Amino acid sequence: MTQAPTPTADTVRRLVRSLLKEGDDGTGGPDVRPVTEDREHTWWIGGRHVLRLAPDREASARRRRELRLRDVVRPHVPVAVPTSVAHGDWAPGLAYTLDTRVPGGTADEYDVSAVGEADLAGLLGGLRAVPVRQAEALGVPRVAPRSLEALRRMAVHAAERLSAADEFDAARLHQLTPPGAAQLAAQPGTAVLTHHGLTGAHVVVSADGRVRGILDWTAAALGDPAEDIAGLAVAVGSPAAVRAATLAGYGARPCLRGLWLARCDTVIRLTDHLEGRTTGSLPLLRTQLRRVWEPILLERVTDFPEDEPEP
Repeated sequence: MTQAPTPTADTVRRLVRSLLKEGDDGTGGPDVRPVTEDREHTWWIGGRHVLRLAPDREASARRRRELRLRDVVRPHVPVAVPTSVAHGDWAPGLAYTLDTRVPGGTADEYDVSAVGEADLAGLLGGLRAVPVRQAEALGVPRVAPRSLEALRRMAVHAAERLSAADEFDAARLHQLTPPGAAQLAAQPGTAVLTHHGLTGAHVVVSADGRVRGILDWTAAALGDPAEDIAGLAVAVGSPAAVRAATLAGYGARPCLRGLWLARCDTVIRLTDHLEGRTTGSLPLLRTQLRRVWEPILLERVTDFPEDEPEP
């Protein structure tokens, strides 16, 4: 396989000049800089645009699908979905998209207000309203629900190692028993369009706590709606995520399933980082763990009727 080129500031600057027709007067064009040091394929372009460069052909296919999917999603949700002003290939077979920048910070910087929770409820409800066949026609993949019991077993072992490192009280994970995990299995026939990659960095929040936009739709999938509830728990905390999901019409089962998916995931991710298997921000991983373990009243619900209706 041919090694993909590494984008540089000069690479990005030349591409942007050709797209925006800026810099032809000798001014050099807009300022370009990586969004973060470890994300060499995503660049701020001045204050109004962001350039996303696919690093390989698989990512290129997801970028191209994302362009069509965003147009489908946009009418259904009350928050901004980025708009592309240009797209094409930045290297042979490698796609790029130049998007308008959604103004605001991230959920890692600002707390979401009560009105912001209503914005998130509109997001979850809007995704559920997107026709599954329309998403399938775009090539959005179906993803089978994860086994919460298998994830629970992995998290129990990870929690013991975190406890030994004085990072986490492993007994907290004992709240989720094997029968409880079985009770929170995904229900048949509940697949919807999911963002499937919600993190604090992908939720754009303004200083007043409103949710202004949702970024990066490349991981979108048809599957378990609890995955997006889990993503919101990581991004904005369990209480806000569950309130938003409840406002969107989801019942106790998918809310609790999402909560426990997030709790198990964050325990495993922090353990993997501490033991050197993954990289990333240790403070952020600790913050995410704290967010998903914020208590919610719904945790006291233990019995679900077998015919509990789903929206």
